Amino acid sequence: MEVETNGDDAALRRIAAGDRAAFQSFYRVHAPWLSARLRRRCHDADLAAELLQETFLAVWRVAAGYRGGADAAGWLWSIAISRLIDSQRRAAVRPRTVEAVGDVVHGRHPSAEDEALTRVWDTAVIDALRSLSPELRAVLQATVLDGLSVRETAVLLGVPEGTVKTRAMRARRLLREALS
Repeated sequence: MEVETNGDDAALRRIAAGDRAAFQSFYRVHAPWLSARLRRRCHDADLAAELLQETFLAVWRVAAGYRGGADAAGWLWSIAISRLIDSQRRAAVRPRTVEAVGDVVHGRHPSAEDEALTRVWDTAVIDALRSLSPELRAVLQATVLDGLSVRETAVLLGVPEGTVKTRAMRARRLLREALS
């Protein structure tokens, strides 16, 4: 999915200066794709809506911190995914009345990413993904789970596009081997 990025730098500068019209325009452009990605990632419509609002509230507050020149969509997604991980961490520390089987793996609670993956794929795929290095897994999560382009993934992870392509190819090869 291509996101309209013309004028995002200017819009974010205007948002940083308190321009509500620029914020509303930025929201109209980016909220639909961001909402869809959050819903795919967390599978809870209410939580996705809450995370969307938290993300745009953060944009309003920290727009001055946007460095410009980077892909605004990648910057926006990094804010959203941080909010998702934070929500998963908060949920993990809340007292539970009944522990689900498999909640604690090797004496540790699963990470937010592990919990998100558990809701999406079966055990064989999860085990294969866990066998990948964090760098390879991050590329697959960004490109497959989150639907980011190579360019957006490069911005999000802070690596060159060629590195994203190489890691994606290697990760897919290793997954094919693990799942065959």
